Amino acid sequence: MTFSLGKKAKKAAPKLQGVGPSPSAEAWANAGPSIALPFASAPATLDGSMLGDVGFDPLGFSTTPVGPWFSGLEGSNGVIGNLEWYREAEIIHGRIAQVAVVGFIWPGLFGTLPGNEWTGLDAYSNTNPLEAFSQVPGLAILQIFLFMTFLEIRRIRIIQEEGSNYQPGDLRIGQGEGRYNPFGLNYTPEEYEEKQLQELKHCRLAMIGVFGLWAQAQASGTGVIDQLGAGLVAPDYYAKAGYFLPEGI
Repeated sequence: MTFSLGKKAKKAAPKLQGVGPSPSAEAWANAGPSIALPFASAPATLDGSMLGDVGFDPLGFSTTPVGPWFSGLEGSNGVIGNLEWYREAEIIHGRIAQVAVVGFIWPGLFGTLPGNEWTGLDAYSNTNPLEAFSQVPGLAILQIFLFMTFLEIRRIRIIQEEGSNYQPGDLRIGQGEGRYNPFGLNYTPEEYEEKQLQELKHCRLAMIGVFGLWAQAQASGTGVIDQLGAGLVAPDYYAKAGYFLPEGI
């Protein structure tokens, strides 16, 4: 016989019904060979149906829910988010990286903007982008920030207007009815798909390239073109050694 001494007996915890493996675990359980990484596997979420899909997802982003900020309650309940959200992020980051690569190379090749007495005569003379960022006037940086904010607000509005019909990376620029098409582009469906694939490849290459440019500028403190120019100049000892070596060696 037991006595509760005025205390209520604890209720047994309810048993969870229908608990199974997570979506991520299922995706990796059904993984297949990766085209990009032959020695690794690609999760089942990358089945090759999306343009540019080569099975590259070593960290499993495609198996992870996008989050409740995109998919409502479904995202927090573990439903895998649409891959188009990840493609949107890939394209936007890739386009920014392409602009950044041009920004790293352009000053050394074609020169910088002229300064004046108000901004300073040497305000834009630095060809190292990392050092130039702290040298240019604050208003110049503010202009870039405001322009980027405008583009982001415009992109978000397009996503809201298009809804489920939105195509990742679509800024309503290029061929199509009612779109801004200054170059008069008019590709066939096959050509248009090829151009989309080319953009994806350029985006991915630029994201890798801009990281290398940033790391090298951070380590050396000089611009990219200055480093390449120094690497192509023959050192002094070459001229002296060449005097004693037979011609052609």
